[in-house]
Amino acid sequence: MSIPAVVVEVDVPLDPTAAFRLFTEQVASWWPLASHSVFGTNAAELRFPAGAGCPIVEVSSTGEESTWGTVRECDPPDRILFSWHPGRTSNTAQNVEVTFTPAPGGTHVRLTHTGWESAGHRAPEVRANYATGWVMVLEGFTSAAPSVR
Repeated sequence: MSIPAVVVEVDVPLDPTAAFRLFTEQVASWWPLASHSVFGTNAAELRFPAGAGCPIVEVSSTGEESTWGTVRECDPPDRILFSWHPGRTSNTAQNVEVTFTPAPGGTHVRLTHTGWESAGHRAPEVRANYATGWVMVLEGFTSAAPSVR
């Protein structure tokens, strides 16, 4: 049985290059680390280099690291595809694809999260959490966009 993708779409008042950089290289400026991270209130940094093979890494205030996923494909400023498994082992990873399309007044950003079957019997629960979680996370991305220059 195939589990439907979670798709979240937002528009930001940035050109695609700036939106892509905000989503990746500047992720620490908008990601809600205190509530959506492995280390919680001890989370200190989030790194998301935009390059194929690069890991997405959270760093705690004590220097401990947790890999959230790995960039699989990177085509700036149009698209990035990465594995996703924060707080879990890589064999439970799903796929997240984010596209950046020019739109009137800025960029249309579409996040598609698939591969729920890798979560096994917990797949429906994990998917339900991300269906609401990505909306909240992308609200932070959208809120940060007007301050980017």
